[in-house]
Amino acid sequence: MKHRKIGNVMSDDVVRVGDGASCEEAGALLERHRIGGLPVVDEDDKVVGVITGTDLAARADGAVSSGDLMSRPAVTVRPQDTIVDAARSMARHRVERLPVVDEEDRLIGIVTRRDLLRVFLRPDDEIRAEVIDEVLVRSLWLQPQSVTVTVTDGVVRLEGELDRHSEVPIAVRMAGQVDGVVAVVDRLTYRVDDSRPAAPSGGAPGGGAP
Repeated sequence: MKHRKIGNVMSDDVVRVGDGASCEEAGALLERHRIGGLPVVDEDDKVVGVITGTDLAARADGAVSSGDLMSRPAVTVRPQDTIVDAARSMARHRVERLPVVDEEDRLIGIVTRRDLLRVFLRPDDEIRAEVIDEVLVRSLWLQPQSVTVTVTDGVVRLEGELDRHSEVPIAVRMAGQVDGVVAVVDRLTYRVDDSRPAAPSGGAPGGGAP
């Protein structure tokens, strides 16, 4: 099972500004495209920072460049990162957008909070189908009908009986990792408790010979 990657949800049509551009240029781009922030790039198109409308409002002097006002270092992600990683990074750094860069830190896209919400707000039936197919069938090799899966507003409920105790936390954890799941309610039981060491077989009590 794989989380959806940033490369699948990012926009590759990125509005950017050079680090030598004036504040007026940056402000005009923000206003024209109705966005709150811009990646700032150097002459090699490498991301060196981010400038926002707040940065510009804090400095009325138009003589300085975008490079002087930008926040640095820029918080970036790579296309192979998961949307969960990006969401955590946005929350940690309190930003609304993340430039997407390649291995050489060159700008190749941008992902916004709205892009991520489209994934997290997946329909319940779509989440249910992925839990059944990816978690139960492909990962745990179970029959789809062996576990009842219901999803309501992103909350997954698992009910049924598994073969082994050790399979229960695996099923719960993997269901929780499906994109769009906000919580998992565990109502699973099991036939065999394999969490305890097997009792020794054969021989007299205590292991001694008669």
